[in-house]
Amino acid sequence: MIIDYKEVNDLDRYKIMSDTVVPRPIAWIVTEDEGVINAAPFSYFIPLSSNPATLVVSIGQKEAGIPKDSLHNILKHKKATICFVNESNVEQVKLCANMLDKEESEIEKYEIEVQRPLEDFPPMISSTQTAMFCEFYQKIDIPGNTTPIILEVKKQYIEDGRLDAKSHVHVENIGRCGAFFKAVVDL
Repeated sequence: MIIDYKEVNDLDRYKIMSDTVVPRPIAWIVTEDEGVINAAPFSYFIPLSSNPATLVVSIGQKEAGIPKDSLHNILKHKKATICFVNESNVEQVKLCANMLDKEESEIEKYEIEVQRPLEDFPPMISSTQTAMFCEFYQKIDIPGNTTPIILEVKKQYIEDGRLDAKSHVHVENIGRCGAFFKAVVDL
């Protein structure tokens, strides 16, 4: 079977792509604007380069012509903290997928504990095993209602005991496999 993407509606195309490119890491992106801390999960997210250390995340719209709060905040303040999902916080990240008004904080509404190890970046989710502190690098303009942005990783938090002598990170991240969250396991 060959699927012609021109003949597939946006939702079905999303489902086909999401169920094919698996597992996808979850970027639990924390941003701030006017005192409101926003925390939103994104699964269209992947490392892009290690020099410069960059990641790409594609962010959709709330509704036609209105960017999601994460995109608005990143473009305005040029900063984001990416936290990774693990078994201890997967239920919280699922809650954060609910659309809230811009003035509402997922952190407050869902009582998610955060900490601010770096004053010049948004806080990180306390239960994350690793977090990347990023600055806006570039926006990519493509047709449609999704905006890919490139973020440059400036600093990274790694929970004590999770970085070995050979610089390998040992975390228990949860990824997306289609519509489902799955633990990443060693084989």
